[in-house]
Amino acid sequence: MSRSGVAAWVPVTMLAIAAFIFNTSEFVPVGLLTDIGHSFSMSAAEVGIMLTIYAWCVAVLSVPCLLLTGHVERRKLLMGLFALFIVSHILSTFAWSFQVLMVSRLGVAIAHSVFWAITPSLAVRIAPKGGETKAISMVALGVSIAMILGLPLGRVIDEAFNWRASFAAIGLAALIVALLLYRLLPVVESKNAGSAASIPVLFRRPALVSVYILALLVVTAHYSAYSYIEPFIEQVARLSSQFATSILFVFGIAGIAASFLFSYLNQRFPMLLLNGAVAILAIVMASLLALSGSELTMSLLALVWGGAITFFFLSLQLRVLALAEDATDVGMAFFSGIVNLGIGSGALLGSQVSLQLGMAHIGEVGALVAGAGFIMCGFCCWRYRFSSSLANNQSNC
Repeated sequence: MSRSGVAAWVPVTMLAIAAFIFNTSEFVPVGLLTDIGHSFSMSAAEVGIMLTIYAWCVAVLSVPCLLLTGHVERRKLLMGLFALFIVSHILSTFAWSFQVLMVSRLGVAIAHSVFWAITPSLAVRIAPKGGETKAISMVALGVSIAMILGLPLGRVIDEAFNWRASFAAIGLAALIVALLLYRLLPVVESKNAGSAASIPVLFRRPALVSVYILALLVVTAHYSAYSYIEPFIEQVARLSSQFATSILFVFGIAGIAASFLFSYLNQRFPMLLLNGAVAILAIVMASLLALSGSELTMSLLALVWGGAITFFFLSLQLRVLALAEDATDVGMAFFSGIVNLGIGSGALLGSQVSLQLGMAHIGEVGALVAGAGFIMCGFCCWRYRFSSSLANNQSNC
């Protein structure tokens, strides 16, 4: 690649790093539930409500916050989001009660809601021509690195110091990234963001609505088990706390590998890739309890699981961008909101399964929901057969 070609990808790379920071903050409580609970005399399942409230706040706020900021130049908007994000992490670091911690997480959720509404389409806009799919994959790579480095490093910091230090480290990293973004990201005016008038137009597109329903089902299934993987490993599998940290690294490694493979596989087998990812998720969660007895089988499950969920998210992001190309930010705001509705619903479902049936059964219940998602996925691909290509969208909307 030429020097100018490399330079053209620098802004996209910075957005991928920003995605790493934001998703590290979203994911890191998954690895800290037990220690946060100890600080406030709560169980891990009780603290898990924090994941649900955070995700549902993002779900509720994504579209309203996007509509309020739709006209704002994108670099300026990102700086405002990072300012709120950093201040909220300072409050998390010094939270003197669980209620205060929840308030701080609400601030992060507001920043998160707008960030993920604008970032995928922004990455596509600033990428070199013909690099749209690669740009989406790079942003997804930032998410995967958050799982391979961000989330487990949060646990490492927690084990060395405490969970408060984990939030402090995220805030410091966000400050550094914000300064770099301000210097390296070009001025990008709002374009094709959509408005309130776009909402009924988008929801008259059955293919797009089907994608949203599919996202809700599969994300709920995934997070019903993934949200409690740390206490599951320690309490059900009877494996060490250090191994729980290692499993998070395995998830991330799988996500990074899937991000690199996605462009190649999606161009050749788009519908097979999507259907296969959902089927694998259902199988993995159904096998979770039966194969939890050793570190080797748990590691293999995490490897397959992490790759499948990455393929699923990337596939759906491209389809939303293609099906809502005339109002990409509003379309992605709904997608981000629905994904977070699924995250919150999954975390709540996993919490209730843990409290009512026992944590050992979170995988089995998640597999049932994923099975419904697989049926929905098959219907979508049969009924609409939409292309995931941004360059040549021939969707049946």
